[in-house]
Amino acid sequence: MTQPAIFVSHGAPTLPLDDVAARHFLEGLGARIDAAYGRPSAILVASAHWETAAPEVSAPVANETIHDFRGFPAALYAMRYPAPPAPDVAAAVSSLLRAAGVRAAIDIERGLDHGAWVPLMLMYPDADIPVAQLSVQTHLGPEHHLRLGRALTALREEGVLVLGSGAYTHNLMELRGFRGHAPADEPDWVHDFADWAAAALEDGRVDDLLAYRATPHGARNHPTEEHILPLFVAMGAGGGKARHLHASVTHAVLRMDVFGWGAEGLAPAGPAA
Repeated sequence: MTQPAIFVSHGAPTLPLDDVAARHFLEGLGARIDAAYGRPSAILVASAHWETAAPEVSAPVANETIHDFRGFPAALYAMRYPAPPAPDVAAAVSSLLRAAGVRAAIDIERGLDHGAWVPLMLMYPDADIPVAQLSVQTHLGPEHHLRLGRALTALREEGVLVLGSGAYTHNLMELRGFRGHAPADEPDWVHDFADWAAAALEDGRVDDLLAYRATPHGARNHPTEEHILPLFVAMGAGGGKARHLHASVTHAVLRMDVFGWGAEGLAPAGPAA
């Protein structure tokens, strides 16, 4: 069965340890996808934490769990997500992108960074589904990543779940002043951008979304673009209008929203919390 394309906000690396709404939502998402669309044959993750000059896709002998962060609890460094690699998916990605006029190298050493294993550990804790990662090219912007996603649509028909993993809002400088704040402290510049983007995604207003930095709070919510680019990969792979699957906020300024395309079998979100 054709799989949906999903964008998740992966939050801080501690998400598997945190008692927050986004964690609990992701813990149930894999089972809901399985029930509605069948278990994915493989998962392709476009992660904000793998930036390269040109597209690359991973196909190592084994997926190492990359702890690409510092200063977090020891329990986090003990976590492993030994999902099998997906070399056939990597080869298909390279072929599909080449057909679309984009060259993509295959990296035979890259494991899974926390943009991949953090949400997958919650969605599919048994780590038994093959996983490949796709890098992002921050300097090439949203339109390039939308093009990548569109080129990969056929993967979904082969049972591959295309997962964009980034952040709906991601201003870490502002986070310093809000760390530990309650969701009710969410400032207007976060809330207003999140509402605008959700409406644009649900309406399928692609051109507006590509120009999100021209909105009053677009650049403030994304001072750098790497964490929103996986959204455009998922949007391109899914096509059409998005379904808003989850809305919540942590530390008042980090929106943890989740969107799906081709996800009519999944229930929409409740209110942000």
